Amino acid sequence: MERSTQFGSSQQLTRRQLIRRTLAIGVALSSATSLLAACGGGTQPTPTPAPQAAQTPATAAGEDKLEIFSWWTNPGEADGLAALFEIFEKRKPGVEIINATVAGGAGTNAKAVLVTRMQGGNPPDSFQVHAGQELIGTWVVAGKMEPINDLFEQEGWSKVMPKTLLDQISYKGEFFSVPVNIHRSNMLWYNKKVFADNGLEPPKTLDDFFAVAEKLKAAGVTPLSVGGKDKFEVPHLFEDLLLAVFGPADYTKLFSEPSLWESDPRVDEAIEVLDRFLSFANEDRSALSWADAAQRVIDGTAAMTIMGDWAYGYFINKGAKAGEVFGWAPSPGTDGMFMWLSDSFGLPKGAPHRNNAIEWLKVCGSREGQDAFNPKKGSIPARTDPDRSVYDEYLLYSIDRFAQDALAPSVVHGAAANEAYMTEYGNALNVFSASRDKKQVKSMLIEATRELKR
Repeated sequence: MERSTQFGSSQQLTRRQLIRRTLAIGVALSSATSLLAACGGGTQPTPTPAPQAAQTPATAAGEDKLEIFSWWTNPGEADGLAALFEIFEKRKPGVEIINATVAGGAGTNAKAVLVTRMQGGNPPDSFQVHAGQELIGTWVVAGKMEPINDLFEQEGWSKVMPKTLLDQISYKGEFFSVPVNIHRSNMLWYNKKVFADNGLEPPKTLDDFFAVAEKLKAAGVTPLSVGGKDKFEVPHLFEDLLLAVFGPADYTKLFSEPSLWESDPRVDEAIEVLDRFLSFANEDRSALSWADAAQRVIDGTAAMTIMGDWAYGYFINKGAKAGEVFGWAPSPGTDGMFMWLSDSFGLPKGAPHRNNAIEWLKVCGSREGQDAFNPKKGSIPARTDPDRSVYDEYLLYSIDRFAQDALAPSVVHGAAANEAYMTEYGNALNVFSASRDKKQVKSMLIEATRELKR
């Protein structure tokens, strides 16, 4: 790749184009009222201080600060973030860390707040962004990020991160963010006791799922626990079902050949499968976050949930023992496939405390940082040289599966498509969660593809 010069400039888009691409994020939320409430009336989030030494007062010049913007507020993910803060504090004692979090799974609320800040010329020092088109298609092509090739060369990251991931954080020969992890989104989590009591095994195929779900329903157990409050849960479930119906190669084509949404009959098949899945799910999903839905599984009031492996971080934070309280398997129909996403941090143009932001990125990309963060987050390191001794049974399984399975990028979590498409895709599935109108959701999904053609 070409080496950047002093973190050089990037291609610019007009303000209208950026607004069109990014303000669509808020449209996916169920109403403007709920968005404003979640985001403090459209203002910046109320920062929360990082623990311990992060609360050291800033200097009069205000330089000894670092503001990190993310949506990591749930158990597991918040613990992982705190572990990164602790390492930063040791490297940069006396710097006040401002932990600017906005609650909402998959960043549904945080992204809308971030748009307001970036458009207003008030960027955080660094912010969480999914590697892939969420990063490139939203912020990089708009000229809002600094390339960081020099940092990659200094730290040697391009030698210890997989090419698949490096391709997702680069644009025109330059790197634009530092991946801190890799998640697998196509996972089924189940209550071990509920399954044992009913003589069941985790379903491997879609047909297996329906057979298991029928038995659980007959036994008076909610087969599938699904959230909806964070607005990404049903869209997440659908992308897993698309992967099961299409397979990894043809699933990926849905986002490079958007005409398939209208012409390929497997789209209708996937919608029908989703409708059947939801018939076995809790009806109060719009009131539950993904974490609430996961909690029902470890409580035993529901048997299964389909969610990324951040749910694993949540389970272990709650004291549920892997292999005893809960088990795992690839979501039905996706064995041998690994739908991936990656959280990363970049360097916004105009970062108020740029030098501290660069030191933060060094922590994020370090072996020390990734081995401290990921065991708590429930993800695997973006680096290929982890200390395997700090990872438990599930995470070692995931590390090995990432190296072996057929890879497919998540659309809901930013790897497969741009933010504007993600928003319209998500909106279509959230409408369907309530209406169950298959004709309507098909029409909305076809309409969403206009964002793939820009």
